[in-house]
Amino acid sequence: MKTVHSNDLLDPSGFVVLSDHVPDIVQEIRYYSTYNFIGDKIDGYEEPCALLTIEAARALKAVSHEMIVRGCRLKVFDAYRPACAVKHFVLWGIEDTDIRMKPYFYPKLEKQDLFSKGYVASRSSHSRGSTVDLTLLDMQTGKELDMGSPFDLFDPISHPDCRDVTDSQYENRMMLQQVMVRNGFSPIGCEWWHFTLTDEPYPDSYFEFPVSSEYLKR
Repeated sequence: MKTVHSNDLLDPSGFVVLSDHVPDIVQEIRYYSTYNFIGDKIDGYEEPCALLTIEAARALKAVSHEMIVRGCRLKVFDAYRPACAVKHFVLWGIEDTDIRMKPYFYPKLEKQDLFSKGYVASRSSHSRGSTVDLTLLDMQTGKELDMGSPFDLFDPISHPDCRDVTDSQYENRMMLQQVMVRNGFSPIGCEWWHFTLTDEPYPDSYFEFPVSSEYLKR
């Protein structure tokens, strides 16, 4: 575990551009776009690129190699998330009337339930730099494997162990989970796409620098 002082939370020296280490990944950084549960580009996302700690990137490279043997590529939706982005989520949660993306991302829940049920956190493991949201692409078809629910659908059907999905969808979830766990990541109970490096280097640090490959070069 590395010690980080408060004035170092803008220091990206322990981070890398994920595609530099895992060139086979596909990226669709949702919070750089407006197609997310808020409906706006999220604060702190200056580029549509995934950043991770060096340790998490190395572990994900091993995952990628194993998945390629199985005929799949990794597709990343989010990785490092700056603390200002999480603050954006929290401020949005306070504003009662903005529910324009409810039909797409939380159709069965009230907005405030996203926080109380653990789908959106006021302090996110993503800000520690070793958490990634991802799925799998079939290398033959170029399409995402069917996981039974899309990324960021905040609903019990997105829980990894939910059996209200087909056997094939459940098997796809378990394949992703088993390979991630075998390579050092831990899942969570409410999102099949979310994994954190078990031995993360900054377990108590929530970084504030932007999602920007240029910032890492400073």
